[in-house]
Amino acid sequence: MRVVLAPMEGVIDDLMREILSEINPYDLVVTEFVRVVSQLLPEKVYYKLCPELRNGGLTASGTPVRIQLLGQHPSVMAENAHRAVELGSQGVDANFGCPAKMVNRSKGGAVLLQYPDTIHDIVKAMRDAVPNEQPVTAKIRLGFEDKSLFMENALAVYEAGASEIAIHARSKVDGYKPPAYWEYITEVRKRLPIPVIANGEIWSREDAIRCMDVTGCDNIMLGRGAMSLPNLAAAIKGEQAPYTWAQTLSLLLRYTQKQLIGKKSDYYPARVKQWFTYLNKQYPEADALFRDLRVLKTTDEIVAILEKTYEQQNR
Repeated sequence: MRVVLAPMEGVIDDLMREILSEINPYDLVVTEFVRVVSQLLPEKVYYKLCPELRNGGLTASGTPVRIQLLGQHPSVMAENAHRAVELGSQGVDANFGCPAKMVNRSKGGAVLLQYPDTIHDIVKAMRDAVPNEQPVTAKIRLGFEDKSLFMENALAVYEAGASEIAIHARSKVDGYKPPAYWEYITEVRKRLPIPVIANGEIWSREDAIRCMDVTGCDNIMLGRGAMSLPNLAAAIKGEQAPYTWAQTLSLLLRYTQKQLIGKKSDYYPARVKQWFTYLNKQYPEADALFRDLRVLKTTDEIVAILEKTYEQQNR
């Protein structure tokens, strides 16, 4: 079994990748997407989004990191794919799943699921530009407005030479609403000879087992579930029991310490509140605490309430 940490724009940045890979046996983590428009991007863009490049493309705990690109022009995607692996990315991934309206309006992300030929041309150009030993992969949804082209898109990725494909088992129109339509992944897995990674509605070890049973996949990708239960990958692999609220609260404080000494400290109130929107699904205690925390505006106020809650938990 392989467990991959999904790219989540504006959520799983380098600090979150560091925190989650420290406590989980992830086989791979994928970055937030690099938006590729019309030119080869400067190296500084890659180092900013993926500082792990300065560590050989690994997190501090040694988990491989793969850069994801989002764009619509094959030649420019190819140039940037070559640059990403040249700088140390552990392969390169193409985003055909982002549902954001702004991205879709500019012909990127999930909107390309309407055009299998374009998906093929992008992946092939990337494959041709990257050394054979480096994986070229893609993440797709089941479709844009409907799921009618799900197999055509999967075949386009495979026939272009991709090493593997991750499938979020919803269309763009489905958004993130349950259920995830795992049975479509089953059909792709039976048809394609490359590894297929199943993604969508995996919140627990039990969900992961059901997903693998339904799809026949040995590979899964965790997104929102990884934020809801911080050690979900370790729990799925049977290495740890799911974190208690006390353990998660301790992790929140460790995240706080790291965030406040970094360059993104100004974003701390928004980022910690964002994390709570996921934790609320797993922990009733998080939901109760968030009612107090969400009205606070300053870092000092938020840190104080987290520390007070932690002290009360450990009396």
